[in-house]
Amino acid sequence: MSWEAVIGLEVHAQLLTRTKLFCACATSFGDPPNTNVCPTCLGLPGALPVVNAEAVRMAVKTALALGCEIQRESRFARKNYFYPDLPKGFQTSQFDEPFAKGGVVDLGGRTARLTRIHMEEDAGKNLHDRAGGSVVDLNRAGTPLVEIVGEPDLSTPQEAAEYLRSLREVLVFLGVNDGNLEEGSFRCDANVSIRRAGDTKLGTRVELKNINSFKFVEKAIAVEIERQKDVLESGGRVVQETRGWDEKTSSTFSLRSKETAQDYRYFPEPDLPPLVLDDVFVGGVRAELPEDPKQRRARFASELGLAPAAALVLTQHPVVTSFFEEAARLLGDPVRVANFVQSEVLRDVVTDGLSAEIPVTPRRSSRSSEWRR
Repeated sequence: MSWEAVIGLEVHAQLLTRTKLFCACATSFGDPPNTNVCPTCLGLPGALPVVNAEAVRMAVKTALALGCEIQRESRFARKNYFYPDLPKGFQTSQFDEPFAKGGVVDLGGRTARLTRIHMEEDAGKNLHDRAGGSVVDLNRAGTPLVEIVGEPDLSTPQEAAEYLRSLREVLVFLGVNDGNLEEGSFRCDANVSIRRAGDTKLGTRVELKNINSFKFVEKAIAVEIERQKDVLESGGRVVQETRGWDEKTSSTFSLRSKETAQDYRYFPEPDLPPLVLDDVFVGGVRAELPEDPKQRRARFASELGLAPAAALVLTQHPVVTSFFEEAARLLGDPVRVANFVQSEVLRDVVTDGLSAEIPVTPRRSSRSSEWRR
């Protein structure tokens, strides 16, 4: 029997603000546990949220770069569920009235559609030890996120990984997210189902939760597709549920039955007014949009004469890209500078999120390139 997979991805990307979405607590990663907290992000009685304007600007910037339609008015809602890392007992998110709808992710030869982008706050983090004990760090609770919800337009694990790479690249070059999968600032949930080839009805979907590398996304989806095939071909029924990924055993495992919107008991957040985005604000954000990496590669090839492979290498990090452009401007020979940066400079570059340590300045690099003629 021939089967085909249907895959949709939900990406949670932390916005690079200095403070949280609804309070003034710092968002810095790696601080001592439970030190960046206050009555608001702890959900204590009487504490009221105030929306972080910079988070809104970054969220709108993300949506515009992905071709979304910005909604003039949107609302926050309370998403009720109870976990140790959610001190309020609900997550402040957007439900039926998100700030952005539609949009696409460019996969090179084609595009994958987006359903929506909405803003929400992150939860804290549960930590478990081998002895069976658990503790919770609430420093992350309240960190601003955008959730980028994709349509089920993907059909292979490889397409899913390419989708994530392309999306991460856009966010990093916008400067709104550092793309750090290991620290969880960019993470993915994958909705996976299978159906008979040629069928138009979707199968029962399973959600794979919080996968933190492109390699694991690809592996986890491939394993889950095979698991669902085995279930159906043995006469069983795929159950709608949330599953985790175990890299040690290369298998997915059941976490819990999948909740529905009714389970979360959404209702409008009474402590926050509607989020109104006027044309002046949106127009100002649109004017800040930089050239995206794919456009820049095309320009490097067409205007500067770089080979496609060189253009790809020199647009892997925004600091490296800016370094090359400045050095090429100073020397006036982009191809020679590109060769020098790739062969001599990049081997000593150390990147950390959006920052990068480059051992020479663009001026010295352009002079070194000239010496090597």
